Amino acid sequence: MQKFDLIVIGSGPAGQRAAIQAAKADKHVALVERREVLGGVCINTGTIPSKTMREAVLHFSGFRYKPIYGVSYQVKEKITMRDLIFRVQHVIRTEIDVTQAQLARNGVEVLTGVASFVDSTHVAVTNLRGRMEYEAANVIIATGTKPATSPLVPINGTSIINSDQILEMPEIPKTLIVVGGGVIGVEYTCMFATLGVRVILVEKRPRLLEFADNEMVEALSYHLRDSRVTMRMNEEVASVEQTPEGVVANLHSHKKISADALLYAVGRQGNVDDLNLAAAGIEADSRGRIKVDENFRTVQPNVFAVGDVIGFPSLASVSMEQGRIAAGRAFDLPLHSNPATYPYGIYTIPEISFIGKTEEQLTDEDVPYEVGVAYYREIARGQIGGDTTGRLKLIFHRETLLLLGVHIIGEGATELLHIGQAVLILNGTMNYFIDTVFNYPTLAECYKAAAFNGLNKLTRF
Repeated sequence: MQKFDLIVIGSGPAGQRAAIQAAKADKHVALVERREVLGGVCINTGTIPSKTMREAVLHFSGFRYKPIYGVSYQVKEKITMRDLIFRVQHVIRTEIDVTQAQLARNGVEVLTGVASFVDSTHVAVTNLRGRMEYEAANVIIATGTKPATSPLVPINGTSIINSDQILEMPEIPKTLIVVGGGVIGVEYTCMFATLGVRVILVEKRPRLLEFADNEMVEALSYHLRDSRVTMRMNEEVASVEQTPEGVVANLHSHKKISADALLYAVGRQGNVDDLNLAAAGIEADSRGRIKVDENFRTVQPNVFAVGDVIGFPSLASVSMEQGRIAAGRAFDLPLHSNPATYPYGIYTIPEISFIGKTEEQLTDEDVPYEVGVAYYREIARGQIGGDTTGRLKLIFHRETLLLLGVHIIGEGATELLHIGQAVLILNGTMNYFIDTVFNYPTLAECYKAAAFNGLNKLTRF
């Protein structure tokens, strides 16, 4: 029986980073992947395909240049799924190659097959060649998630689909129902609306993206409505049926919604069905999530779980960090990380990105704060780039001027955020933005404009 210091189950962002971190500490590492290709959901059906598709949508639709050249401007008159898939497949192939090269360069042994626990220190891998058992002092579960299913929604892969099947759609529909107002549902709503699809978004909660700043969500909701998206909030699907004309969704409120196709994007389920967790003395909840402590240990001290399989926030960037930290804890490496300073990036159109506290959180905590806002339309780069609707908001302590939160909506928000991230992590104050010279013309100037806007409010009292 082959022995390893660490076996990692799953080759997504969390699994890759865990395996490479352990390998760099001179540990003998095996990574088990059930697919013939590496990368997990992130590279093959999730993050990379969706973000690449978003970029293709923005390009072909001419979205970025409509404010300059007019609403009728677009690069291609009739955009097809083939146009979008071409770019996506190229990026997927490249990312798989990069992942393979990184693992090989670090001496990680890749085992292809379905992993299952024999006990907490032994893992079986089953493939077409049979079943092999391996021993490891530590095991990290990084199996990710799959789209949740519902008996009320008969997924058929063509007109009624889940988020993993987007690229399998035969054509771009004229009308689309999106069920679920979480990150995945809202991102795809934005993409299809930008392509001119009439989208109806159904969400059972009163607002979208409840973990994000309310002002940013309100701004996004305005953009969605401006793109002719119909939002059915506080509504829930009772049943879905396929008709000769398309799809009909029946709501609990007795409304009927019809469209050419329906995307079901209500949550995801942990990939734990084949792991035989009970053999290792571990349980998952009803949504397939594995409970862990602050060091990502399960109830078994030598078995860790990271990434989407442990639940919120289910971001690739955070999953990578969780994998790195878990590998460090497994071998007592001096690694440090602060979940309170993890950034969030939501690839809607326009993008939303934030870090730190929201106004709602600070109000609940009775923290005296003030807000400074800068609008892209007031910044030369915003006019040059054609985005005159974005904004950047800084939240800071009224007395100490410490930066408490950064919230951005607009072009490049996920990149622009990292300036504020560095200041927040280093306990910087608003004076940093006032005293710093930013390149001109850049969107980074928004930080200085927002800082002046916020500090000027203090002088009025």
